[in-house]
Amino acid sequence: MLALQTHQLAHRFTKEHWAVQHVNLHVPAQSIYCFLGPNGAGKTTTLRLLLGLIQPSMGQISFFPNSPSAHRTDLMRRIGACIEIPSLYHHLNAEENLKIYSIIYSTPRQRIDEVLRIVDLLDAKTKKISQFSLGMKQRLSIAIALLHRPELVILDEPTNGLDPQGIVEMRQTITHLNQSEGITFLISSHLLSEVEKLATHIGVIHLGHLRFEGSMADLQAASAHHARWVIRTDNDAAARAIIREHFQLLPENEHDLCYAHPDTELGLHINRVLHLNEIGVYEIAQHHHDLESHFLRLIQNA
Repeated sequence: MLALQTHQLAHRFTKEHWAVQHVNLHVPAQSIYCFLGPNGAGKTTTLRLLLGLIQPSMGQISFFPNSPSAHRTDLMRRIGACIEIPSLYHHLNAEENLKIYSIIYSTPRQRIDEVLRIVDLLDAKTKKISQFSLGMKQRLSIAIALLHRPELVILDEPTNGLDPQGIVEMRQTITHLNQSEGITFLISSHLLSEVEKLATHIGVIHLGHLRFEGSMADLQAASAHHARWVIRTDNDAAARAIIREHFQLLPENEHDLCYAHPDTELGLHINRVLHLNEIGVYEIAQHHHDLESHFLRLIQNA
């Protein structure tokens, strides 16, 4: 079941400049879907389109496609969001900011302390926003997004302004809310290491096009498909010729014995053949691409 789906979503700011083109997102319910891409890739534009902050030039957006109610107002009440710079009343304190939104959302006042506790700001609830750091403002905006108990939360770069400890705490909070309350998260990010630790599903966008979409298992399988075998011998020239003859493989370059091949048993077979041909083998190792390597491959291929 999907929490969000788009079909051929596109937007252009000028006649020549398409910021987003033909984006087909499939965000499973109760997933942590990380929308990954470099700066200027189209992440924020896509999130703004989803929330109706800008109108698409073409394409469709469907929230909770199997929901009996398709009225946008009803659907948006089931969604929380924090996009770009947090929008807060700086002359008020944290609790007062949340009271305003609790009136808008018709949520009970006790929920204010609950969400402040979730984002670790309960001790700062009487502190004015003008005295908040950027990281504290980011966490308060996420508290606002959680105030009305949404089923889907959309966050644009939620770790911006956070120190390393804050990043870890944010990751733990998102994971806890996802697992304990079944909240679906759609999160944009360019921090590859965090995405790898957090995401259940990933979409990679670059130059406005969706380059990859799938689960972490799909990504790991794609990474394994691009595995490389690295071989070192006492006679690389002879080994290169033997491997070419027996396995019809060519190295990636003429200087090293590096072969792109996903077979997990290839090294065993190569070692046996080289040994029979009296070639001394110092090393045979299979190297898999991590998320960063695979991400860069997707971008470079684009």
